[in-house]
Amino acid sequence: MKDYNYYIADVFTKTIFSGAQIAVFPNAEGLNKTQMQLIAKELNLSQTVFVFHPHKKSTTRVLHIFSPHAEVKSAGHPVIAAAFVLASCDELMLNQAITPIFFEHNDSAVAVNITADEKGKPIFVQFSSKVTAVMDRFTPRDEDIASFLSLKVSELDHNKYAPRLVSCGLPYLVIPVWQYDSVRNARFNDAAWNQSIAPQTAAQEILLFSPKNPFADADFNVRLLGSRIGLQEDPPVGNAMGAFAAYLCSFDFMQKGTYTFAVDRGDERSRRSVLSLEMDNKQEESLTIRVGGEAVMVAEGVMSVPEL
Repeated sequence: MKDYNYYIADVFTKTIFSGAQIAVFPNAEGLNKTQMQLIAKELNLSQTVFVFHPHKKSTTRVLHIFSPHAEVKSAGHPVIAAAFVLASCDELMLNQAITPIFFEHNDSAVAVNITADEKGKPIFVQFSSKVTAVMDRFTPRDEDIASFLSLKVSELDHNKYAPRLVSCGLPYLVIPVWQYDSVRNARFNDAAWNQSIAPQTAAQEILLFSPKNPFADADFNVRLLGSRIGLQEDPPVGNAMGAFAAYLCSFDFMQKGTYTFAVDRGDERSRRSVLSLEMDNKQEESLTIRVGGEAVMVAEGVMSVPEL
């Protein structure tokens, strides 16, 4: 048996019991993938992050991220959580207003900036990445979209935005609606989905959004739906921000420049999250995005892990 300290943080929120719950093991040396998978299953949170320190004199850390079912290939919320926990438990000293750190995950490097307050405590974490999107305007008919989202055709937005298929690795069917209530009230209808041409688009999930929002701190409300998502689920959307940024930049009214939006997920009853999304729209093939947010510490503990 060996003891490992771990922490649980709520990410993309400043309010405890909101946002996404992420567990972080800041010193995971000695754990193998079988152990990490069992730990993630035991904690049963959306994702658990294991931080390794192979470069002792470097600010680079290696992340392994697991859901209760499998290792996770892409990361959004876990990156924010890992940086916040490392800075909060003094594994990383914040001696300046903004401290950079690098994470390696699945052979890719993620640049992270941690903003500190006057006491050296983390108050905001932001990571940057480049995405290259494949865009397709071939989408199901409005009648079909409304059917598999359990909405009315009149709720769909074709004025400023339009449905599009966007992939930055994982294909999303991005669908705009007029009202916030339409996002919250939508219910995925698997039978209607399968009877439409939607499966032919290869979309894995639907990213439903509205530019109207009752909260003053957000520009968009977004929600993921699909056959792999439970009817009552409102999963984290950090991994979808690259596709969403590329979608926004695909419209002619988005001129060259840097844009900053606040994107929220959920509501006050379903662990609301608020993400800061910045994008440098140069109308080029690749798009630089920066995703950031706040976090709050919820719990810490010690787990005794047997050798396997």
